[in-house]
Order: sequence, then structure tokens, then C-alpha cells
Amino acid sequence: MMFETMEPIELEHAGTLLRGYVARPDGDWPRPTVLVMHTGLGIAHKEVVSPAAQKLAALGYVAICTDMYGAHLEGAGPEGFGPTYQELQMENPAKQRARTVAWFNKAASLGYVDEQRIAALGFCYGGTTALELARSGVDLRAAISFHGILSTFQKAELRSIKGQVAVYSGGGDPWVPHEDLEAFRKEMIDADHRDYQITFFGAADHGFTDRFAHEQGMEGLSFHQLSNDISWTGAVTLLEHVLR
Repeated sequence: MMFETMEPIELEHAGTLLRGYVARPDGDWPRPTVLVMHTGLGIAHKEVVSPAAQKLAALGYVAICTDMYGAHLEGAGPEGFGPTYQELQMENPAKQRARTVAWFNKAASLGYVDEQRIAALGFCYGGTTALELARSGVDLRAAISFHGILSTFQKAELRSIKGQVAVYSGGGDPWVPHEDLEAFRKEMIDADHRDYQITFFGAADHGFTDRFAHEQGMEGLSFHQLSNDISWTGAVTLLEHVLR
């Protein structure tokens, strides 16, 4: 099991029990913390959130893999979690944003988390939810999106974003057209937020951090080693700046 060495962590939101997992260094004193947000395929999708959390813990961070769908859907396939994804992403994005805030508040309440040094990063759908958390206005040190959708139901309000924002996107990503990148840049400008970075990998598709992306057999979805390595190095460097 990918989470067998990690601690489960639960919270209830809008009548749904959510179960995440924590990787952290030894010791119970407050540490800088990163919320690791899963792809559209769920928290248990192979070789995504768990390895990222383990790498962050090895760097001295508390890493919390957040569950957006519900504990009852942890091992489900698309036919199981699909309706929940549809609800959160398409039908009720306000609930989705509120759920990211619930995870932030849960993390901040833990004794081994430094509530003033929390960041979030996410892959695909998780990149979207990390950005939604930043837009909510919570005291987040950084929001990092790897090939996440950039459009939103409610753009950031003036001076609402508290921390750094980093977006990594692929030139061949059919879900993030060029106009969405420009719209996101304008959103940051309109919100009077200058602490943002947008990195555009011309040779990458959607899902460029997922070594198993090809298994889905979808055009515009593939792993790209160089983009994966550069974006991860950039994320780690950013976290070092804002959390240490």
C-alpha cells in the first residue's frame, strides 16, 4: 500500500468523511507544512501524491496528502469518483473551494504544524484546488500548480492572495489553452498580486509529472521527464524561500 508508512488524518466536510495521509519527520514540534493535492484520479492514484509527500518529508516538511473526494472513494475508479469530481469541479465549485479551506484549517490545528508556514502544491486537479485555496484568502505561503486548470468560478479579489503563486503548464495541454494562461496573468494583475510565476513548457502536454499518464490513452496527456524535473526543482526552491 502506498500509504502504509504514513499516518491517516480525517475530517468531515459537508457531510462527507475525508481521509488524507501525513508524511513527516520525527518529532512533534511545529514544522513548515505542505498540503499535497491529488489529481482527478484521486488520492490513491499511483506514483503521484504519496511519493511527492515522502520527498517533502525527507526535506524536513510535514506533508499532508489531502482527500477531496471522500474516504469511501479512495480506491474507486472513474465510475466511482466521477460524479464527485463533476460536482466539485463543474457544478459546485464554491463547495470545492470551501473543502480546500477545511483542509487548510485542519492542518493549521495540528500540534506538529506551524500554522504560519503552510503551502500547497497539487497535480492536475490538485493544481486547480491549490490555486482555489490561494484565491480563498487564507494565509497560505505558496500555491504551486503542476498542469492544473487555471480558470475559476470566482477570480481572486483585490489583494486577497497572501503568498507566492507558481504555475507550471504544458504547451500541448488541451485543458489549459494559451488564453487561459493570459487570463490567469491578468487575474493576478487585477488582484494587485505580483508574487506569481508562470512557467510554460512548450514540449510538454497535460499530466507531464505523471509517469503513467500514457496508460489513459488520451491525446494531449503524457509524461515529460525534463518538464517534470525542472518544475519539481522550482517548487522545492520556492518552498525553501517561503517556508524556512
